Amino acid sequence: MTMTVDKGQISRRGVLAGLGGMSFGLALGTDGVSLFGAAEANTQADAKVFNAWVRIAPNGTVTIYSAGAEMGQGSMTSLPMILAEEMDADWSKVAIEMAPADRNVYGYTFNNARDMAIVGSRAVMLYFNDLRTAGAQVRKVLLANAAEKWGVAAATLRTEPGFVVNPANGQRLSYGEIAAFGKIPSPLPTVAASELKPRKDWRLITKGVARRDTPLKVNGSAVYGMDVRLPGMVYATTLHAPAHTGVPQSWNDADIKKMPGVIGTVRLPNGVAIVAQHFEQAMAARNALKVTWNSGAAGSFNSEKALEDYVKVHHDANAQITNLEKKGDINAAFAGAAKITKAEFRSDYGYHAQMEPLNAVVRIADNGQSAEVWEGSQAPDATRDQVAKALGLKPEQVTMHQCYMGGGFGRRSLGDYAGECASIAKEVRRPVKLIWTREEDIAHGMFRPQSFQCVEAAQDASGKVVGWKHCVVGEGGVLLHTGIRIPYYDIPNQNIERRGVSHGIRLKHWRAVGHVFNVFAIESVVDEMAVAANMDPVEFRLQRMAATPKARKCFETVAQMCDWKAPRPAGRALGLSITERSGSLGAGVVEISLNRETGKIKVHKVWGAIDGGIIVTPAPAKANVESAIIYGLSSILHERVTMKDGAVQQTNFHDYELMRMSDLPEEMHVQFVDVETRPTGLGEIGNPFIAGAIANAVHRLTGKRLRHMPFTPERVLETLKA
Repeated sequence: MTMTVDKGQISRRGVLAGLGGMSFGLALGTDGVSLFGAAEANTQADAKVFNAWVRIAPNGTVTIYSAGAEMGQGSMTSLPMILAEEMDADWSKVAIEMAPADRNVYGYTFNNARDMAIVGSRAVMLYFNDLRTAGAQVRKVLLANAAEKWGVAAATLRTEPGFVVNPANGQRLSYGEIAAFGKIPSPLPTVAASELKPRKDWRLITKGVARRDTPLKVNGSAVYGMDVRLPGMVYATTLHAPAHTGVPQSWNDADIKKMPGVIGTVRLPNGVAIVAQHFEQAMAARNALKVTWNSGAAGSFNSEKALEDYVKVHHDANAQITNLEKKGDINAAFAGAAKITKAEFRSDYGYHAQMEPLNAVVRIADNGQSAEVWEGSQAPDATRDQVAKALGLKPEQVTMHQCYMGGGFGRRSLGDYAGECASIAKEVRRPVKLIWTREEDIAHGMFRPQSFQCVEAAQDASGKVVGWKHCVVGEGGVLLHTGIRIPYYDIPNQNIERRGVSHGIRLKHWRAVGHVFNVFAIESVVDEMAVAANMDPVEFRLQRMAATPKARKCFETVAQMCDWKAPRPAGRALGLSITERSGSLGAGVVEISLNRETGKIKVHKVWGAIDGGIIVTPAPAKANVESAIIYGLSSILHERVTMKDGAVQQTNFHDYELMRMSDLPEEMHVQFVDVETRPTGLGEIGNPFIAGAIANAVHRLTGKRLRHMPFTPERVLETLKA
């Protein structure tokens, strides 16, 4: 079946091939390099499958599956590049396809389970060894086939990009030639770690290649879920309950069905969907929808009051407590302390604010025994599961067509709206495109949790920090406590805990999640102790906090980058912080100024020194850190979700404020610490240090401590007046 496209939108929206089980195929320009989809690759009927990740055609095209969902971070390119390195592929002949949504074959192993979710900065970190091994496996098979053809030992041969070479006589066989006659053994050969390429022989890893998605996004041919149009497709949009625990009781169904183009309404567990011939008709009907709701437990929820109630929970002996870290003798450390520092912190809900509104397309086969879904998903396996569940199918009966994403930040890893789309498609028995409006996404959002925190630190007579207590209160389980542990400081006695509450608010992983508010609290207290001791903040962390060697290197590097002790222009100050995330460590410094009349903080410069292990693709890695810095700045200086009577008060970007271009730093400097350790996560490491660094810089300027995130101008003015 072919795709139908509005002619007037071909330049931006039109390119999508591959229905009925095929992926999309998009040309990348005139350099001979293409992102092949199954539609094109399937014309190469004699392409040989070497393993689950690689097939090679006689013309030399090497097609590699990528399990890296692409949302701007470059994983779609970097993961195949890792495999291409080990198999010695000619990168100019490599085509990339998105891997099928099959976690058992294409998933990484995390917490003893297989998963394809590109979250938590996992892509390169967790696929690195698996893909190197898969590439080396293909190389072994190529060498064995060439050796058999030439009647020599495989150990006497070597590879060059795209060729097997016999050094003894100069004979050469291209990978395409070998694919034409080669045999694939079963089982495939094993690969020992010692057989992988040494770093000195890498041609691609640590050097990087041009990203395959960039030209498509520049010329407008990149296909997002919003671009997909199927023959006979209808449009749906939703209205969910204002309170997150709400359910629909009744609505003006008869009136809505009389409206132009309306096909019908569909009851959802927590809302109502409108289905129409065109999206504009669906929106008109949505705006006319009058629903009677049962608000449930969250119907009276007030976020500001709840945040203040968290203080009571912190002091409640009967509160639900989860111990996160117990180390040493915390009571003795505080009983014998020469000095105790204590501070409380608050943070508000945060919205993901991804650029592309949530959307999905689902088509169900006429016999109801299979289905297809098009979505830009961070977790294609989760989307497939959600659609299968909604339709009463097995996951293998659902084909997932992965699209590009206009931002994810954790929100696009659940597949809930794709499952919702499947339920609607099942009801109306037509292909359906579901689009959540921006207003709907904020109102029914899944947020970074709000929190209250209390941090206490005990110092001995020499000034060393020997005891540490940290309690975080809020809703969200693990979302609340990521980043609360402090592996970069060697503190002998620790008691870290989470106190949980339950409101029924929809919460979700958010770029670096709890690191943002937990690291803010940690590094603010550390800075407060440094100021009280009249010590340089860097030296205090190295000496009194017993910074680990890895942390010391990051601190020393960032201090050198920013010329830490150099005088700053009048009205400006530096602030320092550090964070870990996904195995990486990052020390950051900001240079700020403050308008004391308006309360607006301006961040002029940012420096970050990152230990991320081996940096597989340097340019995208740096861009990822810079992106996280900007994301962090926006959330920490501007973004805030509040709720009254269970409903979100913000409705769009006019009242959920994001950073504007004029607010961006004039300079951002990112430097990676050169190490030989395995790659660790980089997509989020630039975010968590920002809050602490800004708060510490504000104290340098004003002598006042910011304790409530985000640091809106109103809050800054209140702090200055206090």
